[in-house]
Amino acid sequence: MTDLKSLLPEELEAYMSVLGEPKFRAKQIFSWLTKGVRDFDEMTNLPAALREKLRAGASISSLRLLRRRESEKDGTVKYLWELGDGNAVETVVMRYSHGATVCISTQVGCRMGCAFCASTIGGLVRSLVPSEMLDEVLYSQSDYGEAISNIVLMGIGEPLDNFKNVVKFLRLVNRPEGLNIGMRHISLSTCGLPEGIAALAAEDLSLTLAISLHAPDDETRSKLMPANRGVGVRALEQACRDYFAATGRRITFEYAMIDGVNDSEAQASALAALARRTRAHVNLIPLNHVEERPFSPSGPGRMRAFCAVLDKAGTNYTVRRSLGGDVDASCGQLRRKREREERSAGQ
Repeated sequence: MTDLKSLLPEELEAYMSVLGEPKFRAKQIFSWLTKGVRDFDEMTNLPAALREKLRAGASISSLRLLRRRESEKDGTVKYLWELGDGNAVETVVMRYSHGATVCISTQVGCRMGCAFCASTIGGLVRSLVPSEMLDEVLYSQSDYGEAISNIVLMGIGEPLDNFKNVVKFLRLVNRPEGLNIGMRHISLSTCGLPEGIAALAAEDLSLTLAISLHAPDDETRSKLMPANRGVGVRALEQACRDYFAATGRRITFEYAMIDGVNDSEAQASALAALARRTRAHVNLIPLNHVEERPFSPSGPGRMRAFCAVLDKAGTNYTVRRSLGGDVDASCGQLRRKREREERSAGQ
């Protein structure tokens, strides 16, 4: 079966030609798909005969809502969606002054093994296809009741480990005849795969690239992030410098503040130097506690001392506002809860 929602308009045109239909039908179908229709009969401007052809050889992807949790503190909404094969992924919608931002997952599970993250517990199950990522946006938007203006690829999974599908998804949401979300309103977060960063630069997408750095030195970063082993901060730095040179787009370094692990003044100084060399912006993130992990967020004193070093160095940084802490908004937490409950029920 042809996965219609994963097709770009020009690919839909080619599919119409195969079916013996005029190319303009592709534009109609693409418009319906990006409006979130779930059945071919909802495509009311298509002839009944074409709808039957589509029903016989194509499919419209869909999600089933398993859980919805809304923060009483800040209105953040977290969704747990069931995919067509029974696997589940998480999506979060957050409210900012500039509009509604959706944080989507790109894989079921993750192979990167970051020591502080719930997403990677259990490893990688599979990657999502473009239609499934698009559904995260469409279904969350429909439930939230407001148009999504910004997309963050920062949920479960490593986007650059699912490169082709992610790039196609980005082109789908960017199309003017579809959701028309500008690339400058999209951020992609990666643990820092140099080859993937180079490939992304070659795509010339004008999105915001965020590097999950979390430590400025190899010893600490390799303990926190196994993907750093065999690569190193120096190679990552060069990849970031090359990305900036190729795109002119400033990179953001994400830095989760972990008590006693990466929050010393010496590490702040090293981070400031790295940010200066790469012209990066630093985003300090108060760590969200994960039940299965031993880490705790840095205390107020540590945070102030760390920021003081960055201030003295003239580092451009922000401290991210913590959202959704009361709804398990950190990546993978809601999915892990479901898995634990299913195991308990099966015992």
